Amino acid sequence: MEPRKELILNTIIREHIKTGAPVGSGVLVDKYKLDISPATVRNEMMQLEEDGYIRQPHTSAGRVPTEKAYNLFVANLKDKKLTEGDEKILAKALRGNDEASFKAAAKAIAELSDSAVFWAMHKHNLYYTGISNLFKQPEFSQADLIYDVSAVIDSIDEIINKIFDDVENDVVIMLGSENPFGNFCSTIITKYKKGNNIGLFGIIAPLRMNYEKNLAVVKFVKNLL
Repeated sequence: MEPRKELILNTIIREHIKTGAPVGSGVLVDKYKLDISPATVRNEMMQLEEDGYIRQPHTSAGRVPTEKAYNLFVANLKDKKLTEGDEKILAKALRGNDEASFKAAAKAIAELSDSAVFWAMHKHNLYYTGISNLFKQPEFSQADLIYDVSAVIDSIDEIINKIFDDVENDVVIMLGSENPFGNFCSTIITKYKKGNNIGLFGIIAPLRMNYEKNLAVVKFVKNLL
């Protein structure tokens, strides 16, 4: 992708992640002080829409990123370091090597990521928290998506059991149509080995998740383990 077009797309993605609102050309020019004329921004946005990277919700003049856009964004992510405060919170929660520590870590991750978190301490011992964080996201305020999220929560044990053996030891982002929890959300997940136990944990959030921070959180916790 041409650098100017990529700059505009990344700016749209970052603004949408931050606000949850559709992004108009005026916001890009005024708020981000891009050294590009408003007419050029509009033309580039039209091209991005034709290429399937952004779309226009029915009720708005702005645009939102598509799954294709997020896949490109995630593929080019650079490692981000957590703040010292966030690292201390996670390290304190995970200071033990027991179920209570894993649950405390899951709660800390949910709070830092403002998302839902699941933690399978082994295949048949699942804990999850932060579900209310999903329901307060603007994407999930629609009745049909509330139903979809509820259905995922109801079947989360089945989903975890199904994917447990296939999840890699690396930290993996499963986005949209490739996400076993539903194409309306994204998951950052990893497997770990602690003593004789093999477990996995992950963050479930809308497609509009803060990928940089959440990836850093999951990687930091995995390194602690």
